[in-house]
Amino acid sequence: MSERCVAWAPGRVNLIGEHTDYSGGLVLPVAIQYGVTVDVSGGEDVITLRSERFGSAEPFAADGSGDPVAGWGRYAQAVAAELAALGRPPAGLSGTVASDLPSGAGLSSSAALEVAIGLALCAVAGFELEPFELALACQRAELRAVGVPCGILDQAASILGRAGHALLLDCGSLEHRLVPVPPEAALVVIDSGVEHSHETSGYTQRRRELEAGVPRRVRHVRTENERVTKFAAVLEHGDLSAAGELLLASHASLRDDYEVSTPELDLLVELALDAGAYGARLLGGGFGGSILALADAGSAQDVGRVAAGEYGRRTGREGQTLVAVPSAGAAVLAGESV
Repeated sequence: MSERCVAWAPGRVNLIGEHTDYSGGLVLPVAIQYGVTVDVSGGEDVITLRSERFGSAEPFAADGSGDPVAGWGRYAQAVAAELAALGRPPAGLSGTVASDLPSGAGLSSSAALEVAIGLALCAVAGFELEPFELALACQRAELRAVGVPCGILDQAASILGRAGHALLLDCGSLEHRLVPVPPEAALVVIDSGVEHSHETSGYTQRRRELEAGVPRRVRHVRTENERVTKFAAVLEHGDLSAAGELLLASHASLRDDYEVSTPELDLLVELALDAGAYGARLLGGGFGGSILALADAGSAQDVGRVAAGEYGRRTGREGQTLVAVPSAGAAVLAGESV
């Protein structure tokens, strides 16, 4: 068993394919350079985690059993419970959780936390899992922790991401391949300043409506799957103009057919276009969070600065802007590998 483990898991930006993962559809995410780091030592009886950013989590049993803990610790407890169900020995740990990933911005901070915790728990127990087994365990943990029936997109992107590439993933069959992202393409993420949470938004309701066959919801998923296939093809050919048009079509479908946009997100998409982006759309589940704008690498910072500045003047909200870089997936940085 490992005495000490440092594990890291990135957030993700989904280029296109929104609200398609939980119906077994297609997605095209990239892992990004920001994420969650877990630095722990094994040899404990329970799991004790603390964070300067989020505060200390209540200690819980090494197998995740017992009453659910409050706050962000519930994600870690849920991961421990899911891994215990797969046969992980009940090895405890103690350590810290740090993150440079904006929370509530649609970059999947919860999945990054789950994956980083999962890697650390496996490492200190000498327990091995295949990447998709870990991704699926973390997906189940999200449902266990907060009742959100999410798809596999976020966890798979965090684990399987590769530098300079997007991951074309069929969430039904789990077949996947890497799609190169042209170096001249820049992924600009602009936060609306409107925090969102899947557990309190209309995310679960939209999934119920899709499963019930509500025509507009079904139409979005069908056309979005078609857009994912087209986007991967034009990206491989370096056609950023065509990729931008597909992003705009995706946003229109998310706004009109799936009804998960907000006036703030719609405004940011318009302002990104005015600032020189090829296209843009809301990012993540919607109901707040961020947009993704596709721009030339040489003008990315200007696109973000101009759009965010004008957005702030019109709304009084200060939206954080970052340029996401397609990066490597989760890894154990120190300690025993899993």
